Amino acid sequence: MSEQNNTSKNLLQRLWTILKKPTSRYSLGMLLMAGFVAGIIFWGGFNTAMEMTNNEEFCISCHEMRDNVYQEYQDTVHYSNRTGVRATCPDCHVPKEWVYKIRRKIQASNELYHKLLGSIDTPEKFEAKRLELARHVWKTMKETDSRECRNCHNFESMDYMEQGRRAIKQHEKGLNGNKTCIDCHKGIAHSLPAMYEEDPSAAVGLASR
Repeated sequence: MSEQNNTSKNLLQRLWTILKKPTSRYSLGMLLMAGFVAGIIFWGGFNTAMEMTNNEEFCISCHEMRDNVYQEYQDTVHYSNRTGVRATCPDCHVPKEWVYKIRRKIQASNELYHKLLGSIDTPEKFEAKRLELARHVWKTMKETDSRECRNCHNFESMDYMEQGRRAIKQHEKGLNGNKTCIDCHKGIAHSLPAMYEEDPSAAVGLASR
C-alpha cells in the first residue's frame, strides 16, 4: 500500500515539475491556463455570433425573405393568435439541438451563395422557384419527423376533447398511419406553390425528378 502511495506521489511530482518547467518565456502550466481562458472566450464569441444569426430580425434582413414569405407568415396563426405564443423563423427552421443546429448553419452558407447570385431577388424569380424551395423544406421535415414542429406540438400532449371532430379524425389517422406533421400541414405558415395547389401529386412528382 505504501509503495502504491509513493508511486502516486512521484507521478504527481513529475507532473507538477513538467507543468512548472518553463518554455523560452512561460511555464507549461501558464500556457495551459491561457489556452483554457482563450477557449472560453472563443466559445463565448462563437455562441454569441450563432445567436445573433438565430433570430427573426436577422432572417428578414434580406429582402427576399422580408418581402415574400414573411408577409405570408404574418397572416397565419403562428404569428398572431389568442394565446399570444408566436413561433418565429428559427423556431421552425433551425434545430435547437447543438449538433443539428451547426449542421443547419453550415447548410445556410448555400443560401448566402444564392443571395450573391440574386437567385430569388425579385418576386417573379421567387415564385418560379417556390415549389423547389418548399420541396427542400418538406423533405427535411419529413426526414426529421417534423422535429421543429414537435418543440411546441406533440401527439401525446394533445387534448383531443378540445379539438373539433375533423381534427380528431385526422390526428387519429396520422397516428395510426405513422404520418408526421408536415404530411398534412404543408401550408400552415406560408402559401403553397400554385402548382402544388392545382395538383399536389403532379407537383411533387415534378419536383422530385
